[in-house]
Amino acid sequence: MRGLDGKIAVVTGGGSGIGRAISLGLVQEGAIVVIFDIDDKNASKVAQEAVAIGGNASIQHCDIADYTSVQTAVQKTEADIGPIDFLVNNAGWDAAVNFLDSDPQLWAKVIGINLMGPIHMHHVVLEKMAERGGGCVVNIASDAGRVGSSGEAVYSACKGGVIAFTKTLARELTRSGVRLNTVCPGPTDTPLFEEFKSASGNGPKIAEGLARAIPMKRLGDPSDFPGIVAFLLSDDAGYITGQTISVSGGLTMHG
Repeated sequence: MRGLDGKIAVVTGGGSGIGRAISLGLVQEGAIVVIFDIDDKNASKVAQEAVAIGGNASIQHCDIADYTSVQTAVQKTEADIGPIDFLVNNAGWDAAVNFLDSDPQLWAKVIGINLMGPIHMHHVVLEKMAERGGGCVVNIASDAGRVGSSGEAVYSACKGGVIAFTKTLARELTRSGVRLNTVCPGPTDTPLFEEFKSASGNGPKIAEGLARAIPMKRLGDPSDFPGIVAFLLSDDAGYITGQTISVSGGLTMHG
């Protein structure tokens, strides 16, 4: 796709699942990928995979829930590699529990990672993009933020917030040459989904039921996402901003 080759892309949570697939997909498009992750071991493995296929990737340790950690990682990236052109806010976490059985400690962790984390990343990275007059962001939210998801009340609230936050910044930063869009995965076979199934006590049946409900009759796979992310970052999507796109095999549709 046009406009990706040689550009510097930060992918948060790039050490596993959808983030891993996006990181590898972007290096195949010629982007220089920097994986921001709290798990250095997994992030390093993905960076090594990227190099093995001829790509350019590195890692920065970063806890997105900590604003100072984000500042440090961004400053080091721009000093060592160069100005950040693209930001993919992918990192996320949740634990399956009905809201009335949850507690403030869980809420704080979920909000810190899934809402405050992206807010921290935007605040630090977009200031520099706006100063330079260009850049692009793709936020990985969730269809849980559009239609809700039982056992994920606070997570759903965070992802809905990311969707609204993205639309607002798209309006605010258009004149600065910065585009922002959101991709909403449906149920996807990732390590996080495995944790969700394990915690439910009825995981296999839940997965089977979801697959039956999806028109394409399967759960999503991490490989389903790099294409749409690369497109939205590319020059081919130069007239697209503030949009929310579901990748769910047809489970959720809106127009």
